[in-house]
Amino acid sequence: MQSLAKEQPLALTAVKSHCPTNGKEEEVKTDADSMEEEAEFNWEEYMEETGANAAPHTTFKHVEISLQSSFQPGMKLEVANKSSPDTYWVATIITTCGQLLLLRFSGYGEDRKADFWCDVMTAELHPVGWCTQNNKALMPPEAIKEKYSDWTEFLVQDLTGARTAPANLLEGPLRGKNTVDLIVEGSALELQDVSGPFLYWPVRVIQNVGGRLRLRYAGLSDDHEAQDTWLFYLDVRLRPLGWALENRLALEPPTGLRSLKSASDWQEALEDARLNGQKSPLPLEVFKDHVDLPEHSFKTGMKLEMVSPWEQLQICPVSVTKVYNEIYFQVMLDDLSVDSKPRCMVCHTNSTGILPVQWCLKNGVGLERPPGYEGQDFDWADYLKQSGTEAAPDACFPDTWQNRGFAKDMWLEAVNPHRPAEVCVAQITQVRGRLLWLRLEGVAKPLSECIVDVESMDIFPVGWCEANAYPLTPPLKPVCQKQKKIAVVQPEKQLAPSQPLETTPVSLCQPVAMDPGSANGRYCCSKIFVNHRCFSGPYLNKGRIAELPQAVGPGKCTLVLKELLSMLINAAYKPGRVLKELQELEDQSWDCQEETLKAKYKGKTYRSTIRIVRLADQIPDFCRKVCVKLQCCPNLFSPVLVTDKCPENCSVQTKTKYTYYYGKKRKLSKPTGGEEAAEGELAKPTRRRKKRKAIFVQKKRRSSAVDYTPAGSPQDSEEDEEMALQSGSEGTSSEPREDHTDASSVEVTSSRPRRAATLRRAFSTGNTPSSQEAPEGRRRSTRSLSAYNQNSKYQPPKGQDVQVEEEDGQLVLDRNPLEWSVDEVVQFINSTDCASLANIFQEQDIDGQALLLLTLPTVQECMDLKLGPAIKLCHQIERVKVAFYRQYAN
Repeated sequence: MQSLAKEQPLALTAVKSHCPTNGKEEEVKTDADSMEEEAEFNWEEYMEETGANAAPHTTFKHVEISLQSSFQPGMKLEVANKSSPDTYWVATIITTCGQLLLLRFSGYGEDRKADFWCDVMTAELHPVGWCTQNNKALMPPEAIKEKYSDWTEFLVQDLTGARTAPANLLEGPLRGKNTVDLIVEGSALELQDVSGPFLYWPVRVIQNVGGRLRLRYAGLSDDHEAQDTWLFYLDVRLRPLGWALENRLALEPPTGLRSLKSASDWQEALEDARLNGQKSPLPLEVFKDHVDLPEHSFKTGMKLEMVSPWEQLQICPVSVTKVYNEIYFQVMLDDLSVDSKPRCMVCHTNSTGILPVQWCLKNGVGLERPPGYEGQDFDWADYLKQSGTEAAPDACFPDTWQNRGFAKDMWLEAVNPHRPAEVCVAQITQVRGRLLWLRLEGVAKPLSECIVDVESMDIFPVGWCEANAYPLTPPLKPVCQKQKKIAVVQPEKQLAPSQPLETTPVSLCQPVAMDPGSANGRYCCSKIFVNHRCFSGPYLNKGRIAELPQAVGPGKCTLVLKELLSMLINAAYKPGRVLKELQELEDQSWDCQEETLKAKYKGKTYRSTIRIVRLADQIPDFCRKVCVKLQCCPNLFSPVLVTDKCPENCSVQTKTKYTYYYGKKRKLSKPTGGEEAAEGELAKPTRRRKKRKAIFVQKKRRSSAVDYTPAGSPQDSEEDEEMALQSGSEGTSSEPREDHTDASSVEVTSSRPRRAATLRRAFSTGNTPSSQEAPEGRRRSTRSLSAYNQNSKYQPPKGQDVQVEEEDGQLVLDRNPLEWSVDEVVQFINSTDCASLANIFQEQDIDGQALLLLTLPTVQECMDLKLGPAIKLCHQIERVKVAFYRQYAN
């Protein structure tokens, strides 16, 4: 195992191998810009292109633990009373959000009405016992003062068995830091030797990448960086400095490194490490999540199977050769050859890769025969009989069948076992019990294949490297789905009328081989235009339609149509619904080819097989029937370019013409008054929602304390979201407009934002801090079309600028974020390093209230973001929350 760390650390050398060796591609990719663009890897684009699925982030237990706060729910601390600042009372941590703590004073029991948030960095918080040491008074809040007659007895019972918040996390340089962040460069620990469980040596942290530590043994300099070891901070081999002496264990340099220095040099290095460790000791909170190893029941001579740490992709028979104590034992690779060299490894019950006898046979995996074994086929029964040994019982191996939710073809990020500094894009090619077979992208064969345990701390979720600003080795060359070559014409936003439209290829891959009949053009089509100004119907979001290219094609019919339909699905309010409608599209006269399309909605992916025409002369009919199916203007996408006025005159038509049958679930009778009846019927929920908003504002004005009342009941909110779809999302884009801006950015007074309502409903049961809301008239006047220029870049309306300043690294706001409009939220996001996500906030109508309710799970689900961008965004949102609690909560 030690030899694996001897490879030179990888920086970004993998970029060199990204250039394809194909001569034609080299010809295209000669300029430096193309090279740089190719080297940049984007998980979202890669998975969209390949149709791949990421392994759920919850399956990586070690990463989940590393994201937790150093403060745990249930911890006790002493907090100043707001009504009487000179007195204090004991409070319990209910939940955490970064450096924000939700607290409840002891005595309230399960009553959460008086729960309050405070910032660890600014609030006066102390560990239990601080008042006694500093002669401060402990006094319960006025509201519950009469609840108990003997508060001293109550406190004794309440604090018995409770855990106090660590003092060093409430004051000093470590104040408010997460567990992983407590480990800084230069921190000292002790590392167990791979050759013996009772041998330790100090190590120094050179680098901390999201909890994955690059460690260097004490006594070694930068010249010995090849000997550095990479381990996750939860690894049981890591212990706090001083562990070995406390447990009467030996401190000796690693066996393989002893020859590098003299004994006196090693002893001097040990003394230096101790002194440095005493100057800046590592907080013991770092080890709070380390598991205590269970006792094993292995005996000397027992045989088992193990994933070989010495040979690639091999599972071999091994024997227990030594039992150190009830925790550790040693196994040795079975080798019956004459000149065999012993290969041993120290193990414990939780060691990854140890398996019971017959595991390979039961899982259909090949087992390596021991070197020197006579006979063609290896049989465990014969082998045990010949050697006179016994198999280790199954009870010695906990959870050997648990796969933790991993499945074949899932994607993740994994450490290259041959170069521990390198983390690669990886695909699961096989799952057997608790073992995963991985293919590492960007690594040359045969070293690209490896086997890992589901409990391995060398595998990470998609986006982990990006979230921790660490280089990720991407695939060797770009993936091009079906080698498609289609021209996509961008909208003519700044082109003069006389200028010809430029065509840009989707990819620079080799042209796809055409069908035999393609020579006469039967299977190839010219451009299919997206006429943005045409009526978009109840399914499609007009704002997203406006962002689509002006044309797709020319190219093979099926490829052009598949590209077009994929764009339309992604431009829908509910992509799954559009996918379902397209699935029902069929005509017996069409010459069709089946293609699989997918839709993503609220974190879920839906796939369906759609029949697409193959012949060019059938495309006009196909496009028209797709438009009719989606109840939009028949010319919305068509082989004919609508330059000025649509032949259907859809710009002056109401939605009744195309959406008469839409909304059958509501059992609407045929409107006798034509358009007026439909408009009147669809306006009712809008008026009801306006009324609810007014009630909510009044509640906020009356309340001086923290208010947890959501804006509308969950049932109403759900109805609102359904109505947004059924009514063609009145106020969001149901009426045709001459501009390319989604009308959802204009209409505020008629309805609550759909996604914002969902957020409020999702948090209605939580302890949501809020303050007085701005007057209604002020909130309604903050958004207008002036927020956009011709390039659709956001410009805040005059008089509504959000002034953001930095003070000692903390955000300073000149206005309560609860009063921010959607435009002001977008303006703030544009001022951060998450500016590329600002359009999502505009599109989803997220105002200041909704912004403060966003959390990492909500951002990932509702905005469909990968882990990396989601964490970056949540960091910026958390800064606003911290500023809010510091400036306005009181």
